[in-house]
Amino acid sequence: MRHQKFLAPLVVALGLTAAGAVSAQTLTMGVRGGPESMDPHYSALGPHAEAAKHIFDTLVWSGDDLQIEPGLATSWEPIDEDTWEFKLREGVTFHDGSAFDAEDVKFSIERIPVVTGPTTTTIYVRRVASIDIIDPYTLHINTDGPAATLPYDFVRLFIVSSDAAADYSTPETAAEGFNSGAATIGTGPYKFVSWEPKGDLVLERNDDYWRGIGAWETVIRKEIPNDSSRLAALKAGQVDVINYVSSVDYLALERDPGIDAVKGDSVYIMNLQLDQREDTPLVRAIDGSELDENPFRDLRVRQAIDHAIDRETMVDIVLEGLGKPANQMMPPGFFGSNADIPMPEYNPEKAKQLLADAGYPDGFEVDLYCTADRLPGDGAICQGLGQMFTQVGIKTNVNAISKTVYFPAQARLEYSMFMNGWGTLTGEASYTLGSLAHSNDPDVKLGAFNRIEYKNEEVDQLLQAAATMLDADERRATYEEAMAKVMADKAYISIVQLQTVWGTKAGTLEFTPRFDEDTLAFFIKPAS
Repeated sequence: MRHQKFLAPLVVALGLTAAGAVSAQTLTMGVRGGPESMDPHYSALGPHAEAAKHIFDTLVWSGDDLQIEPGLATSWEPIDEDTWEFKLREGVTFHDGSAFDAEDVKFSIERIPVVTGPTTTTIYVRRVASIDIIDPYTLHINTDGPAATLPYDFVRLFIVSSDAAADYSTPETAAEGFNSGAATIGTGPYKFVSWEPKGDLVLERNDDYWRGIGAWETVIRKEIPNDSSRLAALKAGQVDVINYVSSVDYLALERDPGIDAVKGDSVYIMNLQLDQREDTPLVRAIDGSELDENPFRDLRVRQAIDHAIDRETMVDIVLEGLGKPANQMMPPGFFGSNADIPMPEYNPEKAKQLLADAGYPDGFEVDLYCTADRLPGDGAICQGLGQMFTQVGIKTNVNAISKTVYFPAQARLEYSMFMNGWGTLTGEASYTLGSLAHSNDPDVKLGAFNRIEYKNEEVDQLLQAAATMLDADERRATYEEAMAKVMADKAYISIVQLQTVWGTKAGTLEFTPRFDEDTLAFFIKPAS
């Protein structure tokens, strides 16, 4: 098969990189997480999309600060209230030399609902009703009503080759075709060579890339989930750059003249989620017996949990300063974030009183789940929450587990209390509130990631109305109102906004941190 013939020489390249400084030939990156498969349409998780961006382009590009820019589409505009016209970039070729055109976009959009996995990518095409090809470089995207934010959704619309992927577009065939390399044909800056699950993704440069030629002939993304091991690999010269330097190591690295620590604000907010079902599986009375009802359905209990969280301590102690207290599900300044929402008050005595008022003077017991290997500090934040909740009478058993176990179980609604990060990757509220805060309603294609059965009819109405508003000021105000109502309900409790640190050998590399935390080889260059 095509990808196998490159394996032998790339082992030599890896050895050269491990033995010395960065070369212009090979960039080796140590990353905390990798793709779940090589099918870009399988998962919406950040590490999966980050890997895909090396091979596949998106229709609309998201810049360093998440502003939207032309990608494979050069322009877009609504031509009536239910139709957007997209003009495509001419002269682009796939890695196999075939031409990119409108057929590939139509094929990619229609493929996503068929092959998507448990962390579904259908949220990026949920408003698409049908697609009309006007000519090879013009499409009309017909939507299920006015869709003001459609171009923002398309920042994660990866375009695959309709020819190469034609035989690999069912759940049964997709993994085989993409993981082997047979269908892994994109228009991106690097070509697929080989991939080992939980191991190395090896790439070679696409010298015909439409943005220009990247600095590296070979890129190796080494998945190293353990933070200490990743840092050790950097210090030993086995990798040239690492992502997600832990808060424990950050302060020491700032004093290390041999390492450059590059810090940037993150789009990710850590949110606690409280199941709203009548029967929830992992909550018990303090003596272990069954409760008559789910305590998280009582607003006073949810308010008590919010008051039990010391966000300043979470940032200063647990994260060693690498974060900011959060009061809502998006970073400040994003389209639809609400500046009038107050920062929650840390007040453990008030938390205890609210629990007593709700009928739980002795508290109760709950199992808290989170990832331990996805975002910086995720497991540590989870442990901190467990201690804070236990102090106010909620005995909390913390389970910080692998993301490969956590997300499928979350999708099966197996948790009562859980925490994970969510990034507003489009820079605007429809992505976050429409995915998490709207009730899960396939008919309106909203709420796909609402795994707690949260429902507020006023919020649903606001989000459905905002999605049709072409006037930006009106849409922003509507999302701000919805955000205020969601945060007042306390079923989602925002904890901290993360900050991210990369590490490189001192003076070797130049790159700008991205808000979405992506580590993209094409935008990394040798230091001048």
